[in-house]
Amino acid sequence: MAKNYYDILGIEKSASQDDIKKAFRKLAHEHHPDKKTGNSDKFKEASEAYTVLSDEQKRKQYDNMGSYSGGGQQGGFNPNDFGGFDFSGFNQGGQGGGVEFDLGDIFGDIFGGGQSQKNTKGRDVSVDIEITFKESIFGAQKTVELNKIATCETCKGDGGKPGTRFDTCSICNGKGSIQEMRRSIIGSFATQRTCETCHGAGKIPKEKCETCKGHGVHKRKQEITFSIPSGINSGESLRIVGQGEASFGKSSGDLFVRIFVKNDKKFARASAGDLSMDLEIKLTDAILGATKEIETLDGNIDMKVPEGVTHGDMLRIKGKGVPYGNGKRGDILVTLSIEIPKKLSRDVKKLIEDLREKGV
Repeated sequence: MAKNYYDILGIEKSASQDDIKKAFRKLAHEHHPDKKTGNSDKFKEASEAYTVLSDEQKRKQYDNMGSYSGGGQQGGFNPNDFGGFDFSGFNQGGQGGGVEFDLGDIFGDIFGGGQSQKNTKGRDVSVDIEITFKESIFGAQKTVELNKIATCETCKGDGGKPGTRFDTCSICNGKGSIQEMRRSIIGSFATQRTCETCHGAGKIPKEKCETCKGHGVHKRKQEITFSIPSGINSGESLRIVGQGEASFGKSSGDLFVRIFVKNDKKFARASAGDLSMDLEIKLTDAILGATKEIETLDGNIDMKVPEGVTHGDMLRIKGKGVPYGNGKRGDILVTLSIEIPKKLSRDVKKLIEDLREKGV
């Protein structure tokens, strides 16, 4: 009697591809044999149903004939055909039994994404640095010294003594990888793993490098210079590709630099591209107007304070803020604070009283 794949997945015949995928994911988690409560028979049955229903052509044949021939595969189940299902999200811990399972390990090698593709580069490195406010506005060149695993400067990373001869690795015959057969609940399939003798290089030096002992890498101090872009904010990170730790036979990891900006006594970041600052002026300046010398990040400039300003008014200095796209710069927003004198001389007090009498 033909199996009812729709009943197996617990879905209607009108189910969408997304419904089919969700149903299979749920059953795969529930019945995975690595779990304490798993059931390998139900897992294989659900996998078989998904294999057919996730492929529109196979599903059409199944709906028309009530079965699927599978192109000669017994039971219609081909372990190499999962209709584009993404198993990467199955890295879940088993419930109750504390067993971790990863369907990506089981199926990944079939799709070229299994163990042979993992750990393909060296370790990433992170570092924190502090920069000045002005450097955050205009950008800067910075150099950090790291004590990390780096490519050997003597052998340039090949692990051989300079001038030595290299022989073809006898273990992998110069391929750098070894093919193995893996068995799983869905059958056997071939996988590739990096050769542990030559570390993927396919060749072995006749004499090893004395500096790194043939490893091609070793721990040493290394200076790395990089550019900080203009307009960067505190807490942002830069990624310097290939400047992490080196690994023999693999590409280097990346360096992540987290930026912290020192507070400035005068300026603060406002909206995008703008800076803000406070300026204290005298009462007479507010009444009569004045010209004030303002310190900017580009040097001092004269700014006109119009007469009749009030406490809290904001003036704008155009083009002296943070650089942004297309060579443009933001503005400096100057908030005015009027200084009220606490003590007045007798003459000044008499003048103010006269002004009050005149309604000023």
